[in-house]
Parts: sequence; structure tokens; C-alpha cells
Amino acid sequence: MRQTRLRASNDSPTAFYHCLSRVVDRQFVLGDPEKAEFTRLMRLYEAFCEVRVITHCLMSNHFHILLEVPRRPADFTLSDEELLERLKPVNSVLEINTLRQRLQMLREAAQRNPEGNARAEAEALKATIMARMYDLSSFMKLLKGRFTQWYNRSHGRKGTLWEERFKSLLVEAAGDALTTMAAYIDLNPVRAGLVQDPKDYRWSGYGEANGGNAVAKAGLQEVCEANGSDMLADKLQSVDTLANYRRLVYQRGLEGAENEEGVPARRGFTEAEIAEVMEKKGRLSRLEMLHCRVRYFSDGAVMGSKEFLKKVFEAERQRFGPKRVKISHPMRGVEGGQLRFLRDLRVRVIG
Repeated sequence: MRQTRLRASNDSPTAFYHCLSRVVDRQFVLGDPEKAEFTRLMRLYEAFCEVRVITHCLMSNHFHILLEVPRRPADFTLSDEELLERLKPVNSVLEINTLRQRLQMLREAAQRNPEGNARAEAEALKATIMARMYDLSSFMKLLKGRFTQWYNRSHGRKGTLWEERFKSLLVEAAGDALTTMAAYIDLNPVRAGLVQDPKDYRWSGYGEANGGNAVAKAGLQEVCEANGSDMLADKLQSVDTLANYRRLVYQRGLEGAENEEGVPARRGFTEAEIAEVMEKKGRLSRLEMLHCRVRYFSDGAVMGSKEFLKKVFEAERQRFGPKRVKISHPMRGVEGGQLRFLRDLRVRVIG
């Protein structure tokens, strides 16, 4: 039975939730390949379910997702073909073809007998699938279930992977609550001692955004806009999402007081580190941005000037598809540089 989730109010157009789930027995089983597949599936179901990942963090035995769930439009509907198209990224060809044949059979039956139940049956079938959209529980169930299938198949195991059902906390959309929750999530790898700077953790919303992922950056923009009252006085920051968000995270990342051994009770940033980030207005240096985009240097295929890329492309034309036109891509997020790449990296740039 589906559990009803709280919303801010009955007429609220959207709701934000902090979702948390742990691996069974809290085993440390999520390495880089597992985190990469989880992220891929998360983005697929994010699009299918019409929800939005504001930020996230994948750890070795649990994950956090800050999720925006819009209210389903009263007139929301999809044609048969629109629904089948939506299903392509998340269902097999066999599953889609089976559904297509079922719908076609019902539509044909309805034409032959308009007074029968075939039309209602077709609409009920579609409604069952569309009910998974704009729904928190469906998103989490689909994501965790599909990842479990992949993990068990990859590791030769059976059974449940996740401990109990996921936990969720309704978060106020405006003001400090959303900002504090987003920062808490992106500070996880710092608190755990995995990195000193949250920008260096690949498996988080902030890490993805610094790596050039436009979808991840758009999620952080939502946080910055919610906290706009604190930042609009600084015109530069009002248009610089990553610098803006960096300041918000560091402001909430002060390490805990030291214990008797002189070790901070909670890992975080020193007051000096926070002051340095504030002084720089949250902006990263060119060298730091290059570090965040290190995967360009291994997966960018060819690096150099526009003229150099053109020569390589013309000499190796047979290696590329006939429709390939654009051959020169700048490194995303690094301004003023002349380096270009033959391959544009849009997803999981850090690595």
C-alpha cells in the first residue's frame, strides 16, 4: 500500500524532500562502478518521473537525495505514443513492444465495439503507468529496485540490497531550510573525511556541477534562488551559481570544537578556510576548475587549438559518423582558455 507523503499545503505547487536509504546491514559495498550506475539510473528516473534532484550524495553504504516533487497538473495526460516514448529510457524494447501491442489491441477493440470496456481498460492501463510520475514513492521504488537488479546481476547475488524502506523528510521550500539541507548533503564526504573540499567529491550534486554537469548545476541554482535574500546584494553572485553555492556550503561547514586530544569533534572547515572562500566570493581559481574537469584530459579524445582539432578531424574523418559536424568544444566552466576538445563531456566529468 502506497504511503501518503506530507506536503507543505494542499495547494503547494511543489514539495521538497530529503530522502535517505542505507545498504542492508550498512555494508560498504558501493564503489565507483556502483555509484556511476546509480547516478545514471537516478537521472533516467528523475526525467521519467517528472521530479527534480536538487542535490545528492552517494556514500559507500547509503545515499542522500534532496528531491523536488511538483504537484501533478490536473489536466496531465499523455497519448499512447507519448507514453511509449517516455518509457524508452527506462524499459526494455520487449517491455515497450508488449505494451504497444496491448494498447493497439484495446484501441482496435474499442473501434469495433464502442460500447464495450476496451477503451476504459486502455486508459486504466495508461493511468497505472502515469501514476508513477510526480510521485516521490514511485521514484524511489523504481530507482532502488532497478539498481538492486543491476547490482545483484553484476555481483552474482540475490535478495534485498537496501535496509528497510527509504526515509524522507519534508523540507520547507524557501529560506534557510532548503539551503541548510542541501549543504548538509554535500558536506557528507567532508564530514566523513573522504575529501577536504566538497568540490572534489565526484558522487555529489556539487561535485557533478563543478565537473560541468548542467543538470546538477540547475539543481543548485534552485537552492541559491531560495536563499536569494542573503545574496542579491552581491550582483556577481546572483548570476554565478557555483560560486554562490560554494559560499552557502562553507558558511554551514564549520568544524566542531576540538576534544581533549585536539581533534575536531566534527570534521569540517576551519574559520580561516571559510574566511578564504568568503574573500574569494566562492569563486574557484582556473587551476582548481581545471582539476574539477580532469576527465577532459583522458576522455576528451583530442586536445588543442581549433586549427589542430580540424587537422586531426580531417585526417581521421572515417573514424567519425557521417553526421558529425561540430568538432571543437571548449572546456565547460573554464573561461578565457584556448584549449579545445574533440569530444564534449556533459556527464560525470570529474574522474
